[in-house]
Amino acid sequence: MKIAFVGKGGSGKTTLSSLFARYLAASGAPVVAIDADINQHLGVALGLPEEDAATVPALGARLDEIKQYLCGDNPRISSPAAMVKTTPPGRGSRMLRVLGDDPLHIGMARDVAGVRLMVTGPFAADDLGVACYHSKVGAAELYLNHVVDLPGEYVVVDMMAGADSFASGLFTRFDITFLVVEPTRKGVSVYRQYRDHSDGYDVALAVVGNKVQGEDDLGYLRAEVGDDLVACFGHSGFVCAQEQGRTGELMELEAGNLAVLDMLKKTADAPVKDWDTYQRRAVEFHLKNADAWANRATGEDLAGQVDPGFRHGPAALDLALS
Repeated sequence: MKIAFVGKGGSGKTTLSSLFARYLAASGAPVVAIDADINQHLGVALGLPEEDAATVPALGARLDEIKQYLCGDNPRISSPAAMVKTTPPGRGSRMLRVLGDDPLHIGMARDVAGVRLMVTGPFAADDLGVACYHSKVGAAELYLNHVVDLPGEYVVVDMMAGADSFASGLFTRFDITFLVVEPTRKGVSVYRQYRDHSDGYDVALAVVGNKVQGEDDLGYLRAEVGDDLVACFGHSGFVCAQEQGRTGELMELEAGNLAVLDMLKKTADAPVKDWDTYQRRAVEFHLKNADAWANRATGEDLAGQVDPGFRHGPAALDLALS
């Protein structure tokens, strides 16, 4: 399953995405966690010292290598330079497996807390005034377009804050999106914005209340969010200690908050995987981006990159291995 954690800045989405990734890994599941936020804190939240987190290779800085590998022998892609962030896979593309032995998972990831961590990379000084962060997140979008996650495998993505992920089709690349909401008017406002923007795009959205400290907070979220609310994470001494640099074993987390992680896993496992819809959405946003900017940027008609005979999912893996 591909799982996104979104929310306003400071809502706790990085904390919850790191705890959830560790919880999945502790169950024995293969897990890739991707830090796709402009503020790169997921590695530290997973338990890496800051100096080690800074050495994880940045996907955004190796975009040319990623394109070179993924385009493979796909005859519809004229060159890696013509591959854009929304380019969907087709016959001849190199498909990825969760925790595979490909150059992305081996050379651009770091194992931590049982999780394979990948990062889009920070917004560097050289980017100021000349680039936007979405160019780096494009590497994560290409990864998600080409990875085939089988049952019991997980990709957990700590997304950009607020509604920034709507700058491309990235928000449609997930089987479930957990929106972390504090019991405040600002938190609820971001929820409504995300709900409204994603309406009509088959986005499975579930709300996780965070920093919920009593019945008043719980009642407020229930009244404002309704049935989208699936669980509430309460005050945690474990998390407070972690944010001070004292990382403990996950099973030391409070029983009630462990139960929240279990509920999130059950919620994530519930949707039925629909690979045809997944590919159709990728094509839809690729054509939209091609018309908006990519045809001009590449000097090609990128609609030709769409392979109508390609079937995503396990069938694509079988084809690649044949």
